[in-house]
Amino acid sequence: MHDWFPVLLYCLIIFFQSSYPSLARTPDLPYMDKLLHLAGYALLGMLFLRGFRHSRFNDHAGFIKLASIVLTGMYGATDEWHQHFVPYRSAELWDVFFDFAGAFLGVYLYQLFLEKYSIIRRI
Repeated sequence: MHDWFPVLLYCLIIFFQSSYPSLARTPDLPYMDKLLHLAGYALLGMLFLRGFRHSRFNDHAGFIKLASIVLTGMYGATDEWHQHFVPYRSAELWDVFFDFAGAFLGVYLYQLFLEKYSIIRRI
């Protein structure tokens, strides 16, 4: 269970952060909101992959990578749906796209990190 604690904690942080109206705007840089989605869900994708690597599915590399991406993206989609009901927040399909893209990027980068430092063989 301790391997899944970071996933649960981070999901709670996302949920609580998106439960309140934004108090401050993101800097007026083009696409900053999308980059924040990409980065935030890349981290969640890494955490999911880390959790799965320490589970009974650890011998199924393709499955755990795909599951990490899908579960991360689905969490992002449900968070967008949740934001639809929060005053002064909105749900955007492009945010869901960047959540999935971030999930893919995070899983890919975490996999590269593990391979580079010979923590695992290439899977």
